[in-house]
Amino acid sequence: MRLPIIAGNWKMNTVLSEATALVAEMLEGLNAINNVEKVVCPPFISLGAIRDLLTGTSVRLGAQNLYYEEKGAFTGEISPLMLSSIGCGYAIIGHSERRQFFGDTDESVNAKIRAALDHQLIPVFCVGETETQREAGETFSVLDKQVSKGLEGFSPETLSGILVIAYEPVWAIGTGKTATIDQVQEVHAFLRSLVEKRFDNLLAKTVRSLYGGSVKPDNVAEIMNMPDVDGALVGGASLSAKIFNSIIHFHH
Repeated sequence: MRLPIIAGNWKMNTVLSEATALVAEMLEGLNAINNVEKVVCPPFISLGAIRDLLTGTSVRLGAQNLYYEEKGAFTGEISPLMLSSIGCGYAIIGHSERRQFFGDTDESVNAKIRAALDHQLIPVFCVGETETQREAGETFSVLDKQVSKGLEGFSPETLSGILVIAYEPVWAIGTGKTATIDQVQEVHAFLRSLVEKRFDNLLAKTVRSLYGGSVKPDNVAEIMNMPDVDGALVGGASLSAKIFNSIIHFHH
């Protein structure tokens, strides 16, 4: 049985005081839910303060990105060692915005996943196609390439029990467009088949597959009911305690 994950990706939002207030408001409701892994991914500057708020609760801390070296002359970057030492359990890797604006490639994503695993961080490995690619009928070939290159060189043992893949149709992020339920299930089933083809059946059965593309309280139950969807990577809706909590309450 795969434990569902709902992760909130705050992106570049909230100053420190807003971040702690948001978590404080979410916490009571979130802590009471125990059959879902709950993760919040605030900006780097708030990780320490939020770690203090989450200590002793069932809510986990995640980062929105990392660099693949442990330390060194990389001005402005944050290493996996720093993230694990501050209490992160998760790291979002290869988010479409990182690929689109900040030069993340399949190769650098692969290096970041390796670095995360080396420091006991669970990578939330993001894949997804653009609107142009979808309209050209390239969805599956794009995803095949992203998964193959992103997970190149790993053994099934290394990824066992910790691989999390987030499917984010780039055309549905922040656009208000949502993939249809059939589209969501079709892609998640395809991702699972890619993992099976590349690794083995056991990893394909245990990989947790999240959907990220305008997830809201009124569509989350339907999305989560799909056989191959194990959770959601929530963007804008995670910036409201009320909305994020109601998304996580979907199965009660």
